[in-house]
Amino acid sequence: MKKNIVTYIALLICLVLSAGAIYGQKPTETPIIKGVYGSPTPFWEKGYTLKHLGVNSIFVHSGSLTANMVKRAKLEGAMVFAEFATLNGKNYVEEHPEAWAINEKGEKAKAASWFMGVCPTDPEFRKYRMDQLRQLLGDYELDGVWMDYVHWHAQFEEPEPILPETCFSDSCINTFSKDLRIKIPNGTTSEKASWILINHEEQWRDWRCKIIYSWTKEIREITKTTRPKALVGLYHCPWTDGEFNNARQRILGLDYKLLKKTVDVFSPMVYHQRMGRKPTWVKENIAWLGKELDIKKNNYPKIWPIVQAHNDPDTVTDVEFETVLNGGLAGKSSGVMMFTTNAVAEDNAKTKVMKNLYRSLDTIPTSD
Repeated sequence: MKKNIVTYIALLICLVLSAGAIYGQKPTETPIIKGVYGSPTPFWEKGYTLKHLGVNSIFVHSGSLTANMVKRAKLEGAMVFAEFATLNGKNYVEEHPEAWAINEKGEKAKAASWFMGVCPTDPEFRKYRMDQLRQLLGDYELDGVWMDYVHWHAQFEEPEPILPETCFSDSCINTFSKDLRIKIPNGTTSEKASWILINHEEQWRDWRCKIIYSWTKEIREITKTTRPKALVGLYHCPWTDGEFNNARQRILGLDYKLLKKTVDVFSPMVYHQRMGRKPTWVKENIAWLGKELDIKKNNYPKIWPIVQAHNDPDTVTDVEFETVLNGGLAGKSSGVMMFTTNAVAEDNAKTKVMKNLYRSLDTIPTSD
């Protein structure tokens, strides 16, 4: 009898530890993520292996993944994470106009720079995306899924961001009314939008954040059900609370307090040149985010920023690249990656910077 009890207790402890490894409690050491964004093919074509470059993680758009790529990356000691373009409505809204984001004038929202968003409450679009996610997780042995374009229609990757008021589709207005039990007066879409913003703006902003959160919650549930050990990451706008009149939360719908419940890893898109910032801004932003999220080194969530190597709008020099790579590892960050593999592979100086830094890194300390 005693032997059975001891066996039962030992089994119970193993189950608890396994659950902790999946949902937050961490092993004693965590490897620093030394990542690249984009297919590793440009490096392979130059004769490099990922291990030689010090790379231990690749982040690749889901549509660019292949079985051979995943197999080779893993043979070279790298983890494989898939970018999942969550609320990007390009090509979908043209064929399904009912999913088009509607502005406060009752008009179809225009593309924001190169980005075309979607109505986040459209049920058919949501089903379409979740079916794609299940297919992706079934096709590849992934170490994680990184949600991208997880915000209401807008464009933040510009010095002067595009921040429209959306979405006032029938679906959004009716869902808002039902969820908050608010009766909205009859009228045109423009009149309804105006009434909501005048009479219930705070509730409207909070509700929009909860809609975004609901997407991350469902994506997490699907991912963990299919691949329990896979991480759920988020590429997101790096603005601090006060920037652009709190547009990160007010317009994009990103509430960190909510998102912390579902996101394992935050990957702020600290593209210094694209956003008209100095390279030193990256370090400042990551230090701020670590405090904002109250990051604990041995637990989730974690911070693995994505920095800019791509020459846009001007040349990102190897010196700038080194600054932003190091900046991405500032504060409570435990990893970094860069945009893109091709931008680094085609520049020998940038390749050298990345290799030297990555190969110099080992593991992060286990104590706070």
